[in-house]
Amino acid sequence: MRKRTSSPTAERDCESDLKQRSGCAAAAEGPAEGGQQGPEEPPSMKPFRRWGLLRRMKRLLLLLLLLYVSVPFIVKLFPSIQAKLVFLNFVRFPYFIDLKRPLDQGLNHTHNFYLEPEKRLKIGVWHTVPALMWREAQAQGKHADWYESTFSSAHPVILYLHGNAGTRGGDHRVQLYKVLSDLGYHVVTFDYRGWGDSDGSPSEGGMTSDALFIYDWLKQRTHPTLPVYIWGHSLGTGVATNLVRRLCDRGSPPNALILESPFTNIREEARNHPFSMVYRYLPGFDWFFLDSITANNIRFASDENVNFISCPLLILHAEDDTVVPFHLGKKLFQVASASKSLSGHKVLFVPFPAALAYKHKFIYRSPEIPHILSDFLGVAHPLTP
Repeated sequence: MRKRTSSPTAERDCESDLKQRSGCAAAAEGPAEGGQQGPEEPPSMKPFRRWGLLRRMKRLLLLLLLLYVSVPFIVKLFPSIQAKLVFLNFVRFPYFIDLKRPLDQGLNHTHNFYLEPEKRLKIGVWHTVPALMWREAQAQGKHADWYESTFSSAHPVILYLHGNAGTRGGDHRVQLYKVLSDLGYHVVTFDYRGWGDSDGSPSEGGMTSDALFIYDWLKQRTHPTLPVYIWGHSLGTGVATNLVRRLCDRGSPPNALILESPFTNIREEARNHPFSMVYRYLPGFDWFFLDSITANNIRFASDENVNFISCPLLILHAEDDTVVPFHLGKKLFQVASASKSLSGHKVLFVPFPAALAYKHKFIYRSPEIPHILSDFLGVAHPLTP
């Protein structure tokens, strides 16, 4: 029997074939052993993934559109929602402060107490004495009787009416109390019914009644010749003009009215507020939103009230105010300047340039405040520190 022999060429081909097979096996085992990714996703699957993403985005846009369309109808059906957005009394920033302890806010010459404008209705009040009186008598720790007795001094009184949201302990409000106290003024402020630790629910009529009650309470404790000024800020300017109109109607106007960041009336303010920007040009905006405010008997018509006010009027407004636009304060000044009831009284408008960045609630930072008040009131300030 003859032996079969292989040629060198055949052996080389066989070795090459074995190497190729072992290489393929190694390539197949490589990802499993090295932890590397497997085969890439076939290109035919990528369009399906993009289509899934587009479907999710489409659903999200439809949901947002549905929400956008639903809000006006919800507000119209439940007008009390709009009232809550006007008052924002449920926003009690800064949180976790004890309004019974104004000392915690740096007001160590302030007394906290409560009054009842109506039966079973309690409202919280702060009385900050002039800084000079505090240093002379060491007011910290004094009792209520001492604070009340200080109204018999020669220092004028400012009744401060705050705006919506927050409480009488809001930081920008506290800073203004300090400025006015340093200038020698008593500062009396309070939380309207439904705000802070005061009882009740908010309403325009209730806020005005509370302010009138506090004003009368002050007048009963001060000398008839002692000036009492009313200072309102933001929504508080609407309360202030309501109050002063009532006082003028009964023949007892205050010594002066100061409006910080005021608007003309609540409808114009709501139309120009940043929150209404996304709906401002929606057909039926007035019917959906503004009429809902009126349905709650909320007007704050300062542009009407100034035609019945007869006392000096000062308006302060920052040009970069985005909450109550500057042009509304300017418009109110123009209406007041043409008012017959204000004829013969000083009516002054003081703008603050946008470069100062006082915005809606930081006018108290202006170093010109002492000079502005002194020039407007026509008298030198009481003794200052």
